[in-house]
Amino acid sequence: MLSNICKRGFPEDRLDKIPEPKIKRDENGWYIVSISEGVKVYIEKYYDFLEKLWDRAAPLYQEVENKLADTPEDSMEAKAFYRSRKLILEIVLGTIKKFYTADDSLGVFMSPWCFGTVVLEKVEQVRDMIKKGEPVKHDVGDYPYYVVRYIDETHRKALLDLFSFPEKAFSMRWQYSELLKRYSKTLTNITTSLQSVLLMVRSYTS
Repeated sequence: MLSNICKRGFPEDRLDKIPEPKIKRDENGWYIVSISEGVKVYIEKYYDFLEKLWDRAAPLYQEVENKLADTPEDSMEAKAFYRSRKLILEIVLGTIKKFYTADDSLGVFMSPWCFGTVVLEKVEQVRDMIKKGEPVKHDVGDYPYYVVRYIDETHRKALLDLFSFPEKAFSMRWQYSELLKRYSKTLTNITTSLQSVLLMVRSYTS
């Protein structure tokens, strides 16, 4: 279980003490309105989602590791397939753990579909890095081309099956990405404006 490996970044006893107006409580528990979607995300349900997803992904990862180890070295295609599946699961597990333990940002709280798009894009970013010959921390063997090919062919379905999502869950990916970009741009503009004001004030007072 994930809770036996690491601790939640925002446990309930901490939520009681955080003077954060974005964290609210109603009859269903603590929640925030997510940055990326503008919807209520109940914190307990979110952590429960991550824990259940971990419980599905971790055994699959172990199974793939065993199959990869048992596959003969001359079975190049089979090795590449298992490496691609292992890479996908490593990203899933790594993202779950990172978001579960995050204790410095409320941006980790989002709907399951939005979390799924985050993982999808992480997988595709790593795939693109491999395509460009850039170093990655994952095992791609001596023939990364075949690993990339299997990622291309299987990653969407593998993630949809793991998350138990319908196909349309990933159709929102660009909307989520665009919202996050806009939010980031807004923060940058606000920061720039504040810096300009501070510089102006300093110029008048110096």
